Amino acid sequence: MLTPASFSFAKEVLPPSLDSASEPPNLFDGTTRLYIAYVCPYAQRTWIARNYKGLQEKIKLVPLILEDRPVWYKEKVHPANKVPALEHKNEVRGESLDLVKYIDANFEGPALLPDEPAKRQLAEELLTYSDAFNHVMYSALPQKGDVDASVDAAFDKLEDALSQFADGPFFLGQFSLVDIAYAPFVERFQTFFSDVKNYDITKGRPKLLLWIEELNKVDAYKQTRGDPQALLARTKKRFGIE
Repeated sequence: MLTPASFSFAKEVLPPSLDSASEPPNLFDGTTRLYIAYVCPYAQRTWIARNYKGLQEKIKLVPLILEDRPVWYKEKVHPANKVPALEHKNEVRGESLDLVKYIDANFEGPALLPDEPAKRQLAEELLTYSDAFNHVMYSALPQKGDVDASVDAAFDKLEDALSQFADGPFFLGQFSLVDIAYAPFVERFQTFFSDVKNYDITKGRPKLLLWIEELNKVDAYKQTRGDPQALLARTKKRFGIE
C-alpha cells in the first residue's frame, strides 16, 4: 500500500457551492459527480477518499449549500436530499461509509484497506463503532459543565485501537478508510471540546496526538479541512451555545 508520503497532490481549485438559484449540471451525461457540502463531515469522508486515490480528474465535486440546497437535487439526483451522494454510471448512491468503500472498490488508486485479516477485522470493528462514537460526542456537546465519563471512554477506545499495530501511526498502521471515517469528526470535536469544555482530547493519549499530527500531513485530508473557527461557530450555532 502506498503511504501518504509517497505521493502528493497539486492544490485543487474548488468549485463554488450551489444554492437554490443555481442551475443543475448536465445530469447523467456520463460524468461522475460527488455531491458534497464543504462543511459536512460525512461528505468530507468521501472527499478525502477521492483525493487520496488521486481521482480529482475522474470524480467532479459538486458542492451544495445545505441551508439553501437546490430543489433539483432532491427531485432529480438524490431523493433523500442528503450529502454525500455519488453519481456514477447513471446511478446515484449515498451513505458516506458505503461510498468510501464503493470508491475504493470501483476506481483506480491506492487501496484503502490492507490485505491482512487482522487489520481488516479491526477495520470492520472500528467502522461499526464510528456511529456510536459520534453519538457520544454529539450528545456531550450541548451538555453543561465538564465532559462526562462516556467521552473519556470513547477517546480511550480510539487510543487503544491506535495501539494495535506498530507499523505506522494510523489505525491500521498505514492510512486507510478507518482514518477517513474518523478524521472529519475528531477534527471538529478537538476544536469544540478545547474551546467550550477546556478539554484536551489528546491529554494522556500519545497515540491519538501522533495520529492527529500525522493526519495533518496527509495532503488528501489537508485539502478538505475547513477553517476551525468557522466550524466551531457553526457547531455552537447548531446547539445554541454562546
